[in-house]
Amino acid sequence: MSAILELSNSCADIVAAAGAAIVAINPGKRVSPSGIHWRKGLIVTSDESLQSHDELSIVSATGTMPITLLGRDPSTDIAVFTLADAESLPVATVGDTATLKVGHLVWGIARSPEGDVRATMGAVSILGSSWQSMSGGMIDCYLRPDLTLYRGFAGGALVDATGRVVGMNTMGKRGTALTIPSETIDRVVNQLAAKGRIARGYLGVGMQPVRLSPQLSAALNLTVPTGVILINVEPQSPADIGGLLLGDILMSWDGIPLLDPSDVRALLNRGDRVGQDVKIGIIRGGALVELSIEIGER
Repeated sequence: MSAILELSNSCADIVAAAGAAIVAINPGKRVSPSGIHWRKGLIVTSDESLQSHDELSIVSATGTMPITLLGRDPSTDIAVFTLADAESLPVATVGDTATLKVGHLVWGIARSPEGDVRATMGAVSILGSSWQSMSGGMIDCYLRPDLTLYRGFAGGALVDATGRVVGMNTMGKRGTALTIPSETIDRVVNQLAAKGRIARGYLGVGMQPVRLSPQLSAALNLTVPTGVILINVEPQSPADIGGLLLGDILMSWDGIPLLDPSDVRALLNRGDRVGQDVKIGIIRGGALVELSIEIGER
């Protein structure tokens, strides 16, 4: 058997195995997104691709089944549905985007309203750090595959060469493929399964960026040029209770540098520290101070 034929057969095997956990959402006259059986009884799909979240069903290789909305997070483009009869539907084998490199082969896998598995093949084009969506959602890494997402492919899986699902494909700007990584999906699914909603952190402060003077940076051995100065602290807010004062300059969050108010908002939007203590490093009176503040929920 030639090497090309072996590669072709391997690709087909990857698509067939991973495609068993891919479904079509609410088939009908209009084009509907695909979805992923992420965990037993939980279907994940692209939130912005749904016109409605009511009275939906899925089509899998074994037939049609109703699903019920568990919760949604438009800021990360993730909607999660529950599936009552999940025994007959294989669960996706979820991977980690940390294993990916630019140039790795990947597949976009979807399912048609008629029940057929569909696939498109390409490579990882861009792999970057975490980013914040236009609506404030924290996405764990910037993952853009060089794939053509045909109609109905939004909400489907991005699959690596080991057959693992490393994310959910959605439409980026100008119709290009963009992938919500598995780490983000896991975090959103965990929160929705636990609370039925996405928790957003709350400090209760007004902020603006501030440039640090060379003299202050030298005196405190700082390597960053800016911080975040507090211009308002709401009474009885987590910030007020935790001891933050007007004029404090926020410099770090559990060791993560805070260069701009957007850095603070991004960490609060993650919601994974709601109800927990966070070490906030500040400049107060020309000295570095660290406060422990319990993050509230917005």
